Amino acid sequence: MSTVLESNMMTASAPTIPAVVRVADLNVYYGGFHAVGGVSFMVPRNQITALIGPSGCGKSTVLRCINRMNDLIPGARVEGSIEYHGMNINDSSIDPVEVRKHIGMVFQKPNPFPKSIYDNIVWGAKINGYRGNTDELVERCLRQAALWDEVKDKLRESGLALSGGQQQRLCIARTLAINPDVILMDEPCSALDPISTLRIEDLMRELQRQYTIVIVTHNMQQAARVSDQTVFFSLGENRMGMLVEAAPTRQLFTNPSDQRTEDYITGRFG
Repeated sequence: MSTVLESNMMTASAPTIPAVVRVADLNVYYGGFHAVGGVSFMVPRNQITALIGPSGCGKSTVLRCINRMNDLIPGARVEGSIEYHGMNINDSSIDPVEVRKHIGMVFQKPNPFPKSIYDNIVWGAKINGYRGNTDELVERCLRQAALWDEVKDKLRESGLALSGGQQQRLCIARTLAINPDVILMDEPCSALDPISTLRIEDLMRELQRQYTIVIVTHNMQQAARVSDQTVFFSLGENRMGMLVEAAPTRQLFTNPSDQRTEDYITGRFG
């Protein structure tokens, strides 16, 4: 599959294809519960797409679908199409492990391995077949994550000894080590203080020069600050998550096309 994916990526680099990921009529079920219904949107290349909406509306569920993390949840069923460089990653012939090499994930709570800072980065890269100079890899990823200057003299110390904000940047560096194309971030700042949050936001803006980023956030100010496109979800009948509106961020926040969007961003509900 890796060869096919990489072939599709080269084909998709033509300027006629505007999106890295295309979600079409996505439906997600947890057992008999229809959690997300009929979601469709595109993720533009080298932009930050923010998914916003009230709790329980399916934002994180949709995010996890983009690299097939929901495969790990018993009873979960996903229908519809998620195309990555033109290939439907939900096809039964696609290996989800290969998908996750190209589409990395950063979780809500920093989750460094109980290993050294150095080994946190090297471990995942080696599992994914990295055979290069690990010292260079560690320095490059830590520099990309704006963490190198803070930890370069303690690379052999535990990643768990870092502050919360540093741990989250370490997890981002660990994700970069597998050389992904897309980075998914599920509320990466929700457990951080304001200063650490701003550092992560600045980092996202720096990373989008090389990567495509999709972020779930409950913080509308954060979505307005860092994203290029915003996708608003809400709850429909039987508490099913549904997409209401997807638009360039400035447009969605200043001139939304749906009254439900305006009600949410102005605090009338949610």
